[in-house]
Amino acid sequence: MTQARLPYEERSVWHRVASDFFRSRMAAAGLIVIVLTCLLAVLAGWVTPQNPYDLTQLDVLDSRLPPGSESAMGGYTYWLGTDGQGRDLYSAIIYGLRISLIVGIGSAVISAILGSVIGLFSAYAGGRVDAFIMRVVDLLLSFPTILMALMILAYMGKGVGNVMLTLIILEWAYYARTARGQALVESRREYVDAARGQAIPQWRILLGQILPNCLPPLLVVTTLQIGRAITLEATLSFLGLGVPITEPSLGLLISNGYQYLLSNEYWISLFPGLALLLTIVSINLVGDQMRDILNPRLQK
Repeated sequence: MTQARLPYEERSVWHRVASDFFRSRMAAAGLIVIVLTCLLAVLAGWVTPQNPYDLTQLDVLDSRLPPGSESAMGGYTYWLGTDGQGRDLYSAIIYGLRISLIVGIGSAVISAILGSVIGLFSAYAGGRVDAFIMRVVDLLLSFPTILMALMILAYMGKGVGNVMLTLIILEWAYYARTARGQALVESRREYVDAARGQAIPQWRILLGQILPNCLPPLLVVTTLQIGRAITLEATLSFLGLGVPITEPSLGLLISNGYQYLLSNEYWISLFPGLALLLTIVSINLVGDQMRDILNPRLQK
């Protein structure tokens, strides 16, 4: 005997996400692009013809070759051309994606954990503690993020670790506000009143019952913040305060090709820019679809 299928309204949150996500072709395409991008970044050493940041593999005769040119020494074709240092742009983009994804995903996940803990603690403590934490959050969110990041990195210096730390300092407030607001809403639910009536400790109610119901909106915020963190890292690297030249980044690749635009050598900036645009758009498509699914006001 087959099991009866639950009505849509009675399914769990994660069941609805899994069943409704692929109804959007754009979101499904975005997820496929993200998965392929992550695989290419992880397997960069095996799917690229050279390590673009290994000086022994570079040749000055290959400098600024247009797309489809042959290597001066022969052996393979530069399908996307080369930059001013003779690096294969395809290889440089794949290695740059690795740094961009590490910074974006790493800073977003750490910020989500830190901000969620602070937000839940603020909702649990209440009173003056809650007011103080929210004033700090309001202060961080009132300043332009890129301006604050430039000021912090001007003091700390370049580096992947410094960029991630800067983004964590500036982004945890988004998660803290989301977690606190959702926790305050969930604390008024009937299941929380029932748990309190059973004399369950407050911390167990907070972690065991309120926190799981705060995860869906936090997951949506995390997805969207990954794209935002990648954009910020690319902007900082383009301005010269992000990652150093010895560590590839899409923003740094775009910056390296900017000086050649007037000489009609467009490909040096164009292809890294397209890779960055495709990555961010794909992440935002996935985040928008998850937001539509998890927000009851947007459901039909």
